[in-house]
Amino acid sequence: MAWSGARPPRLLLPLLLALALAAAERRPGPGPADKLLVFTVATKETDGFHRFMQTAKHFNYTVKVLGKGEEWKGGELPNSIGGGQKVRLLKEGIESYADQEDLVVMFVECYDVIFAGGPEELLKKFQETNHKVVFAADGLIWPDKRLAEKYPVVRSGKRFLNSGGFIGYAPYINRIVQQWNLQDNDDDQLFYTKIYVDPLARERINITLDHKCTIFQTLNGAVVTDEVLLKFEEGKVRARNSVYDTLPITVHGNGPTKIHLNYLGNYIPNAWTRETGCSICDLDLLDLSTVTEYPRVKIGVFIEQPTPFLPKFLDRLLTLDYPKETLSIFIHNNEVYHEKHIKKFWEKAKNIIRNIKIVGPEENLSQAEARNMGMDLCRQDKACEYYFSIDADVVLTNPKTLRILIEQNRKIIAPLVTRHGKLWSNFWGALSPDGYYARSEDYVDIVQGNRVGVWNIPYMANIYLIKGQTLRLEMKEKNYFMRDKLDPDMALCRNAREMGVFMYITNRHEFGRLISTANYNTSHYNNDLWQIFENPVDWKETYINPNYSKIFTDNIVEQPCPDVFWFPIFSDTACDELVEEMEHFGQWSGGKHQDSRISGGYENVPTDDIHMKQIGLDNEWLHFIREFIAPVTLKVFAGYYTKGYALLNFVVKYSPDRQRSLRPHHDSSTFTINIALNKVGEDFQGGGCKFLRYNCSIESPRKGWSFMHPGRLTHLHEGLPILNGTRYIAVSFIDP
Repeated sequence: MAWSGARPPRLLLPLLLALALAAAERRPGPGPADKLLVFTVATKETDGFHRFMQTAKHFNYTVKVLGKGEEWKGGELPNSIGGGQKVRLLKEGIESYADQEDLVVMFVECYDVIFAGGPEELLKKFQETNHKVVFAADGLIWPDKRLAEKYPVVRSGKRFLNSGGFIGYAPYINRIVQQWNLQDNDDDQLFYTKIYVDPLARERINITLDHKCTIFQTLNGAVVTDEVLLKFEEGKVRARNSVYDTLPITVHGNGPTKIHLNYLGNYIPNAWTRETGCSICDLDLLDLSTVTEYPRVKIGVFIEQPTPFLPKFLDRLLTLDYPKETLSIFIHNNEVYHEKHIKKFWEKAKNIIRNIKIVGPEENLSQAEARNMGMDLCRQDKACEYYFSIDADVVLTNPKTLRILIEQNRKIIAPLVTRHGKLWSNFWGALSPDGYYARSEDYVDIVQGNRVGVWNIPYMANIYLIKGQTLRLEMKEKNYFMRDKLDPDMALCRNAREMGVFMYITNRHEFGRLISTANYNTSHYNNDLWQIFENPVDWKETYINPNYSKIFTDNIVEQPCPDVFWFPIFSDTACDELVEEMEHFGQWSGGKHQDSRISGGYENVPTDDIHMKQIGLDNEWLHFIREFIAPVTLKVFAGYYTKGYALLNFVVKYSPDRQRSLRPHHDSSTFTINIALNKVGEDFQGGGCKFLRYNCSIESPRKGWSFMHPGRLTHLHEGLPILNGTRYIAVSFIDP
């Protein structure tokens, strides 16, 4: 029977449809998931292994683990030849399945592989290859480059075999591995490669490579080209190969790309959305609220350089929301300058913390040696359940930090801390090829809190918690902070990565910040006064009156005389340290005119004073005026916008034996501030200020409070006599 034209006769259509359906039924379909068995080899259960098994469980794979408890004799992997032990174990493990013709067997690595799709999708993709065995493909050849010319040429896709993943029917996989007759430390990939590049063996067994990463995605060589991207869709995340537009079932961090796999593992197979973050972050948490006895913690404190605001850092250790009887502290102080601070802390802490060990600069320990010592103190103490390391440049504002980290139940975990107003933090999301910083795609989102969760990372520093059990098992050596020429933190992280011990960071809570230790000058008496530029948040927290913000919210500004405004500005600490600084400098003018080279101008009525320029604080003081005085000016003198500029900024000292009072005068300013630096009644008697035009006196100035009043024409004023003691005020003539 024959016909012409493009279409068959209408009567034949039902017959052709029936034949097509029958043919489709005869073709093998994807098959049920119970006809799939996954093999892997794990002589040790590392964090990578547990992550692999977690993804397998998530997608409901059946996994048979070979080699448990067996000594590894397969060579020094991952970046050298070896791995033959895996072939031997698979050869032994698959024998009992060799006659099951409909059983699909998959072999994958487990320490550096994750599943990204389920069994049904895997079987469907395997069937669509129309081959009996499919190996993963790689863009780079290993371990024998001389075999490259024997590989079949491919028009598109990766050309070379990778033995980290393959799938096939059980009899055919068995036929391959039964050829193994080499040693455990011979190379597994070379063994499989020689079979594949043999045209007769390749055709007889019906082997192909997964050239376009439909099933297996290898990361070696793919990371730098952005070949693998994350695809967010309906609460799920898939790794997408952007070159071939495929969604691989497994992702293999072969070669030097395990760090990138860890990054992908933060999302796959976790149920993620950009808005809500991780929905399974709470797996395996500890609940400290149910325990009768809190875990014992050794806190390692490291002061390795001159550090601003150290007394406050030390005091925060005593305010941790954690039972003090379970804490012990090791302190390494490398700075003679800080010995006075350590001594004061010791006096406070010795009756609160049961055990405190201090190693000072006289021991001459390197930073790495000190960090090894602190960690080993926990390792050697079987009662030490956690080691909490914290550097002095961490401002820990969350007293529950220790509880939160313990409850996350990770071997190594750090809380996210960042430098105020910057993207600088205590972790890296990725590494460059030479092992230094590289910005991961989600680094900014994590730092800024747009993505929230618990993140597997390649590097952390400054503050972290390690389980004591981890120190006594996986990290039982005494030196993890010295390696090659690396900094101690980089040495620790590299060692942890190579041991397969995962490091995590959490940004699920606010924990604190990092302060800058750069440009910290210790030549002054109270050096933190100079930190207004470098560490503005800590400066404000230390030196600005805690009620300052109420000026703008609660209307606490007082007006004791016409157009004389009175408000809180300095903390007691600011007042005390500024007085101490001036007395330490000691060069009071005695009421004589200041040289214009020092003051930048002359005082109308000379006082017994020291100018901010004389102690090198002038720039910082002008910044203080712009940041904290200018907003008040706008509130009380509506419509006036100050330049925040002042030539005369000084501290005046009143005492009966030097300068008791100050005659009436106008200030060389548009407006003046006058800040009381000590307490009337306690430090001195008498004093105050009288505004003659209004016959209005203020005789009890409050410590840390400032007057603000016009400087010229209307507010002629005088300093009232001091009776006894010493009175200090800080004065600025603003906008002269």
